Amino acid sequence: MKRIVTYFARHAQALVGTVGGLARTPLTSLMTIAVIGIALALPAAMWVGIDNAMKLSNGWEGPGRISLFLKRDLSDNAAQKLAEKIRRRNDIAKVDFISREQAFEEFKRNSGLGETLENFERNPLPAVLVVHPTSEASQAQTLERLVRELRQRDEVDIAQLDLEWVKRLQAWLGLAQRTVVILGGLLAIAVLLIVGNTIRLAVMNRRDEIEVSKLVGATNAFIRRPFLYTGLIQGTAGAVLAWILVQSSLWLLSGPVRELTQLYGSGFRGVGLDMSSSVILLLAGAGLGWAGARLAVGRHLHAIEPK
Repeated sequence: MKRIVTYFARHAQALVGTVGGLARTPLTSLMTIAVIGIALALPAAMWVGIDNAMKLSNGWEGPGRISLFLKRDLSDNAAQKLAEKIRRRNDIAKVDFISREQAFEEFKRNSGLGETLENFERNPLPAVLVVHPTSEASQAQTLERLVRELRQRDEVDIAQLDLEWVKRLQAWLGLAQRTVVILGGLLAIAVLLIVGNTIRLAVMNRRDEIEVSKLVGATNAFIRRPFLYTGLIQGTAGAVLAWILVQSSLWLLSGPVRELTQLYGSGFRGVGLDMSSSVILLLAGAGLGWAGARLAVGRHLHAIEPK
C-alpha cells in the first residue's frame, strides 16, 4: 500500500512540476499548443464537412426514378401504349407520361427563353416517360438492371437514372474521406515531430540537471516522467484548441448553410463533432503528445551520462 501511495505521489509531484514549468514559459508553451491545435483541427474540420455532405446526399437518394427520352418521331399514341406496357411490370409503381407539347411548354416556362423559343418552327423536344420503380426495386443493382432493359426498347432513345449524379457525388466523397485519412496521418507525424523537437530542446536545456540526477541515483523512468507529462499536456491542450476551432468555424458557417438549404427546400442542419468524435480527438492529441515526448526523451536521455 505504501508503495502505491509513493508511486502516485511521485506522479503528482511530476505533474505539478510540469504545469509550473509550462507556466514559466507561457509564450513558448502557447505557440507549441497552437501549432498542435491547428494541425489537429484541419483533418477534424474536413472530416466533419465530408460527414455532413454524406448525410445531405443520403437524404437526396429516396426512391430512384428513370427518365425515358423517346425517339422524336414517335407519336403520343405509341408513347402512351409503351407507358401502359411498362406499368404492367411487377417492379414498376407508376409511369408518368409527358408529351412533347407538355415538355416544350414546361421548358419555355422554366428556361426564361419563351420569346426565343416561339421562333422555333418545330418542337425539338421528345416525349418523356418518368418511370417510378417500386420500393423493392429501388436497390442500386436492381435499378441498373432495369435501366438496361428499358434502354433496349426500340421506342427509347435515352434511358437515364436520375440518381446517377448522387452516386458520383458519394464516390467523390469517399475519395475525399480517404484523402482526409492520409492528410490526418501526415499531420499526426507533424505533431509527433513538433512535440519531439520541443522535448528535445527541453532535455538539452536540462542536461546538467539530468547528469546530477543520475549521479545521485535517479532512474531513467524518474527523469523521463516530467517530459512525458509535458508532451501529454501539450497534446491534450492542442486537441482542446482544435475542438474549439472546429466548433467555432461550424457556428460561423451555420447561418449561411441554413439559408442555402432553405433555398433548396431542405430542412438539413449541419452537425459538428459529436461526443465520440470529440473523445477520439482528445485521445488522439494526448496520445500523439505522449508518443512524441516518449520517442524524443528516450532517444536523447540515454546519450546523457554523468562525466
